[in-house]
Amino acid sequence: MFSSIMSGGSMHSGLVGLVCLAIASAICCSSVGSSNNIMCLESERHALLRFKQGLVDDSNALASWKSEKDCCKWRGIDCNNQTGHVTSLDFSFNYDSYLYSAEVPLSGEISPSLLELRYLNYLDLSFIDFGENMIPKFIGSLSQLKELKLADANFSGPVPPQLGNLSNLHTLDLSWNYDVRLENLEWLSHLSSLRYLHMSYLDLSKVVNWPQSLSKLTLLTELQLSHCNLPDVNLRSLSFINSSTSLQLLDLSFNSLNSSIFYWIANVSSNFVDIDLSINNLEGPIPDVFTSMLSLVTLDLTLNQLEGGIPKGFQNLCSLESLTLWSNQLSGNIEDSVKTLSCAENTLETLDLSYNQFWGSLPDLARFSKLRELLLASNQLNGPVPESLGQLSSLETLYLWGNSLSGVITEAHFLNLSRLQSLAVSNNHFSINLSSDWNPPFQLTWLEMSSYKLGPAIPKWILRQTNLTGLSLSNAGLSGSLPIKFWDLFSGLSQLDLSTNQIHGKLPNLSSTSLRYVNLSSNLLSGAVPSFSPMLRSLYLSNNMFSEPLSSLCATRAPDLRYVDISKNLLSGELPNCWMQFQELYLFNLGKNKLSGKIPSSLGNLQGIAILRLHDNNFSGELPSLENCTSLSMVDLGNNNLSGNIPTWIGQSLPNLLILRLRSNEFNGIIPFSLCSLAAIHVLDLSHNNISGGLPHCFNNITALANDSGVGGFVELVWKGIEIEFGKNLDRMRSIDISSNYLIGEIPPSIASMTELKSLNLSRNKLTGKLPENFGNLKMLESLDLSINQISGKIPASFASLNFLSVLDLSHNNLSGRIPSGTQLQGFNASQYMGNLGLCGPPLTPNCSRDGATQADDNKEHDKDGLISLGFFISVVLGFVTGFWMVCGSLLLKTSWRYAYFRFLDNAKDWIYVKTAVYKAKVQRRLQR
Repeated sequence: MFSSIMSGGSMHSGLVGLVCLAIASAICCSSVGSSNNIMCLESERHALLRFKQGLVDDSNALASWKSEKDCCKWRGIDCNNQTGHVTSLDFSFNYDSYLYSAEVPLSGEISPSLLELRYLNYLDLSFIDFGENMIPKFIGSLSQLKELKLADANFSGPVPPQLGNLSNLHTLDLSWNYDVRLENLEWLSHLSSLRYLHMSYLDLSKVVNWPQSLSKLTLLTELQLSHCNLPDVNLRSLSFINSSTSLQLLDLSFNSLNSSIFYWIANVSSNFVDIDLSINNLEGPIPDVFTSMLSLVTLDLTLNQLEGGIPKGFQNLCSLESLTLWSNQLSGNIEDSVKTLSCAENTLETLDLSYNQFWGSLPDLARFSKLRELLLASNQLNGPVPESLGQLSSLETLYLWGNSLSGVITEAHFLNLSRLQSLAVSNNHFSINLSSDWNPPFQLTWLEMSSYKLGPAIPKWILRQTNLTGLSLSNAGLSGSLPIKFWDLFSGLSQLDLSTNQIHGKLPNLSSTSLRYVNLSSNLLSGAVPSFSPMLRSLYLSNNMFSEPLSSLCATRAPDLRYVDISKNLLSGELPNCWMQFQELYLFNLGKNKLSGKIPSSLGNLQGIAILRLHDNNFSGELPSLENCTSLSMVDLGNNNLSGNIPTWIGQSLPNLLILRLRSNEFNGIIPFSLCSLAAIHVLDLSHNNISGGLPHCFNNITALANDSGVGGFVELVWKGIEIEFGKNLDRMRSIDISSNYLIGEIPPSIASMTELKSLNLSRNKLTGKLPENFGNLKMLESLDLSINQISGKIPASFASLNFLSVLDLSHNNLSGRIPSGTQLQGFNASQYMGNLGLCGPPLTPNCSRDGATQADDNKEHDKDGLISLGFFISVVLGFVTGFWMVCGSLLLKTSWRYAYFRFLDNAKDWIYVKTAVYKAKVQRRLQR
């Protein structure tokens, strides 16, 4: 009975339990269902629609934003599942659209309707184009915001301090708004919860107290202020009371900070994980401030002026994964430097010490088992490359080029490098001994192996690297023609450099390739220049044997083409008029060919072109207008048959012109005064033309010839009488050459204002007058040629100040007086003063008479009218000789004439005697009376 009762009770309780479970499940399901059915609030939906009205959506990216749908399901919207309030407005998809799809990025303005989204805690409007409007102040009233991202949104003006009201904010990203500026950062101190601050590419140049303001953000973990033009302040003297101990990521790259930033970093935090101070003004040795940064994973000090070695404190950086120190002035033994990193043997993945002055032999690096990138290019390393390098099985990038490494590279050096992708070992002293049938364990994407004897054929192991996107085998002893399947094997190539070899043959049509950079210069290639890839950016084919017109190049539809150099070939015919399609063209060099006809007018539409070289061809006619090419820095049209006046627009429309070379043409007319507006000009060569008139009196406007600034490029100049191609040395060149023309008048005194001028050639003109007294102001002058003119007067005493003068020619003028005393002037050959009859003194004559006056000077004092000159003396001598031989010669040859002549003389003598005697007698008789 009892058992039956108990059994019945348990059944009852079981039923009750099942009922309760069913009720609970129903309640839960009802709750879930109700939450799923919660839609956004009507007021917030209308607020979002008003926000959408302020945007321009050409790609219909917000198609889901329709009034009849739940706004919580709209693109970029998130809501609270319980309340239906909009909590997130995320337009990060706009970034993806911009890069990867055909959608046009959104644009417009921010509507104040966002203020009705009172529960909004996430707002990302990055990459929307807000048309240089200011960041709205009302955003500071969105009090619930925790994350605010406005990156690359084309804002301008100051950052509203109202953003400091967002006390809950932990993420703020205003980066990549180039026209946004900040006067101070005081408002940041109110953002006590801020953990992530990204303001790269904002103008902070006036925020002198930026270190103090940032030190107040005690919870900050990430700080990115790259490209902010931060003012260079002395950070050693600052105190850091509330410094953050949580800061882990710091990016202050691309500023102008000095080395005191190291001490600020040491005081701010010891928990750094990533530090980027690249491209600043850091100088001197790396201070030992990293000793206690045991968590440091990444350190980048690239492109500074740091000296000395790697600090010993780096021995404590056992978590270091990436150390990038390239392009400094660091030095020291490479083996000792690597030992300093011994604690990171099991973590270091990237070691970049390129472009420094480390020396010594490469140590055994096999213990750095995780090393993926080893970059030691352009140092002073020597000795053999250890075979243990081939044991770095994780290695993907190996750059050793530009050192003095020696020995022999064999297959053992690559034994276990199965992951190797980039190999650059050019310009060392070792030899390469790899078997012709060697099958490498890797498939490279990048190979640079220039300046080694690899030829005459391209090695087979290289031909097996079919994944290559970059190949450089310059000066590798290659000869013959390229393999038939070369272009098929390397169909993925984007960069190719086979320059300075002996490769011959013709190039096929390359329009279907992926080539962006092509350098085949200094080979023996012939035929027509083919069509190239639409992706082509750089084309270097100089110093070959290409011939025929350039019409095929016009078939290259490459809108990004920037560099074209096909100089020193055999190109002929007229230049096609197709250059409008290459609007990005920066360098265009077709010099030293056989091109003829007129220069095409379409070149005048290339607004971005900086270097135009069509020299040493047979171009004729007048120069087409290039006044729209305002970026031109070099115009070299020398050695052609161009004619007409020198255009005035050169000076009026080309403010950036550094080099103007029009020598050896048929230009005529006067030198336009507008050339004086070329304030930046470094080299002006108008020699060997038919230019007349006088020299402009406005040379003082050419300020580049009065200050020390540089210029790059290559150009042929007549330097000290010899035509030389200037490259690196062009940087400091200052030259004016207007020789072999028909210039008249005086040399203007303003020429002496060009104090940085190194070469001046005004020879073979018809210049007159005296030399400017202040000529000695040209203290940097190294070459001066004023020969074959009609310059008169004395050589100014200031010439003695020309201490750098090594070439001087004043011959064949009308100079007079004593040559000024000076070490330079007396050191020249007498021939460089000859043809000046009034000139005296060493080295022309041993001395001068009467305080420097020559005999010619004395004669000129008695001959003020100037009749007695060199021509007068020559005429007297010629007249005397001619008359003498006409009279005496005839008497010697003709006997009868001789007798008659002497009879005439005797009769004349007798007649004169009789006449004299009679006259004398008459006089005496008159006196007697």
